[in-house]
Amino acid sequence: MKTVLDEILGWRDAGKQVAMARVVDVEGSGPRELGATMAVNDDGEVAGSVSGGCVEGAVVTEALAMLAGDRVPRLVTYG
Repeated sequence: MKTVLDEILGWRDAGKQVAMARVVDVEGSGPRELGATMAVNDDGEVAGSVSGGCVEGAVVTEALAMLAGDRVPRLVTYG
């Protein structure tokens, strides 16, 4: 988490907007534990990971949509 936080702070200091994603529940087995965090800035740069696989791209898409103006927090489920 420290690495992600360092990235976020650097992005914010540079005037970039940031969206965060966090694993809040896992049914069965999953590649990341609860609390795994990923941040995405408005340039599409990524820090951290919530899945380590194909879900990452979908999370980036959601984050960029939020940063583009749809700022409603949401809970997204991937299976």
